[in-house]
Amino acid sequence: MEYAVGIESTAHTFSVSVVTSTGKILSNSKNVFKAPAGSGIHPFEASQSHQRAAEGVLRHALGEAGVPLERVSAVCYSMGPGLGPCLRVGAVVSRTLALAANVPLVPVNHAVGHIELGCLVTGAKDPIVLLVSGGHTMVISFGGRRWRVLGESLDLTLGQLLDQFGRHAGLSSPCGGAIEAAARRSKNFIPLPYSVKGNDVSFSGLLTAAKSLLDGGRSFEDLCYSIQETAFAMVAEVTERALALTGKKEVLIVGGVAANRRLSSMMTKMARRHRARVASTPPELSGDCGAQIAWTGWLAHSAGISVPVAEADVKQSWRVDSVDIPWRS
Repeated sequence: MEYAVGIESTAHTFSVSVVTSTGKILSNSKNVFKAPAGSGIHPFEASQSHQRAAEGVLRHALGEAGVPLERVSAVCYSMGPGLGPCLRVGAVVSRTLALAANVPLVPVNHAVGHIELGCLVTGAKDPIVLLVSGGHTMVISFGGRRWRVLGESLDLTLGQLLDQFGRHAGLSSPCGGAIEAAARRSKNFIPLPYSVKGNDVSFSGLLTAAKSLLDGGRSFEDLCYSIQETAFAMVAEVTERALALTGKKEVLIVGGVAANRRLSSMMTKMARRHRARVASTPPELSGDCGAQIAWTGWLAHSAGISVPVAEADVKQSWRVDSVDIPWRS
């Protein structure tokens, strides 16, 4: 049995995980930076939080896994995309750990990490992927040794839509859970801008309208319900188009917003028309976590991918469709 350590630090989460070469997750420790109410994630403040948390999270992950450092075969880290100061904390910790263990250092694309972890834990083999988080809103399919983007948001991501509306209402990021809870207390639908352009979506008009209505005194719960119904219908429409185009029979929802049960319900109803199965990454693994980096890093390591410590930089911008995936046929 071999083991890989994965370190995630792209945004508000610093997380470390240990996985086996067979895909068993032995630990997945994390610390999440909490911004002040009404504020977004300040990159420098989040990176300071990561620095303070790194030693404790790392020790807890290794201890919970029961794997001493000398038995680790690879150290994997999120090279990008993400917030520069946060990424650099993870890179420094990873470089140090790889040197201490004298093992290969493996760079991982954060978005690919969400997808590969989703496939691992749901058993999906060749899905249409809906990647929905604070950093991404994309409909993706595999082909030609890469994950290919069939549609995406032209402005805000779905996570940003929920977070920015929540912060406008005085919540603290991430706001998705609070908005989902508020939405369950309403069935009063307020029409909001619905913008689908080809196979892409746009959420900026929806956000502006919702914030204006909230300022005008409309119910927070009604607006949360209406935002979810409108935005989720938009991503369901473009995902259905991709499903019909490719003829695939699996839909995989990954990323932090995958934990939303209403989104999963709407996607399931859509996929039923195409006799397709819908699977979502479980809530405990749908947000940013070390497990997505450890498992994807292990797959990359098995395919011969690594980077010299001296060249282990970070990439704030790194599209998922620019990454070669040699471990998939």
